[in-house]
Amino acid sequence: MKLRILKSAVTNPWFNLATEDWIFNTLDPDSHTLFLWRNSETVVIGRSQNPWVECKIDKMEEDGVFLARRQSGGGAVFHDLGNTNFTFLSPKEDYDQDANFTIIVNALKKLGINAEQSGRNDMQVGDKKISGSAFKHALDRSFHHGTLLVDANMQKLGDYLNPHPLKLQAKGIKSVRSRVANLVDFNADINHEVLSEAIIEAFCEYYDATAPVEELDEASLAKQPALDKYYQQMADWDWRFGKTPQFNHHIETRFDWGIIDLHMDVQQAVITEVVIFSDALNVELIELLKETLTDIKYNRNEVKAKLGKLAKAHAELATQVDDVSEWLLGEMEG
Repeated sequence: MKLRILKSAVTNPWFNLATEDWIFNTLDPDSHTLFLWRNSETVVIGRSQNPWVECKIDKMEEDGVFLARRQSGGGAVFHDLGNTNFTFLSPKEDYDQDANFTIIVNALKKLGINAEQSGRNDMQVGDKKISGSAFKHALDRSFHHGTLLVDANMQKLGDYLNPHPLKLQAKGIKSVRSRVANLVDFNADINHEVLSEAIIEAFCEYYDATAPVEELDEASLAKQPALDKYYQQMADWDWRFGKTPQFNHHIETRFDWGIIDLHMDVQQAVITEVVIFSDALNVELIELLKETLTDIKYNRNEVKAKLGKLAKAHAELATQVDDVSEWLLGEMEG
């Protein structure tokens, strides 16, 4: 069985997740492939998750943190340059999940760390989780990817993954938090390069074969049209936000001109239906608000632009529209 070893020189998560899709869908499955990569500050959500429930979108935008949605399931995770991510691809008939965990455990052993598999998905050192995994299978190939906490910023994990308390009745998977630790807590000399070398060594030893390490970078997009296609998908707003399961957002408040009780149904990140109950005297205001908010993206910039346009078009209602806009944008922060 041939081996293939790929290593990303890029820290853009859309590139790295696209590379995973390219590996899964396009590469010859008649070999064991190892892909090592890491991302700049990113929240990666699972395929069936709601970004507004899982993370603080506004804070992420403010701090230049990426949002990425992967193809596989599972919960939300925070990646930074203190995470090392691994991906194994094998032919289905030769796929051995335990082998993959053994390779990682053997690599950590080389660095003086005794880790063990915990349950189906995780690895631990003592009672602390240091790695989580997810899996995907197709007709002729199987795929196992995971992350190792090397020197991740645990504070930021809380900054971006503790969601704003929106009143969302949301479908989809919610994340579960665990007790976690960084590998540097057990060996201060570990970093991404040291760990990657140990994993490559353990991979080659396990299969008793060798392969050159192929470095992937932005130029790879030009050489591989399929990879570029996956990259465009990963970067696309419609993939990252639009694939959100249906949810509804119900909020209410009192202005000095009346109460607004607002219900929005959201499908694939588009506001499909708006119901407003209000004791405001101006019925036209309520109708215009409903009309303006229906069939637009559930996106703060879009909402702000549409309500801004409404306020300009109806100067006599501008104060009330601005009140609603400021309130709604605040409630949509997530």
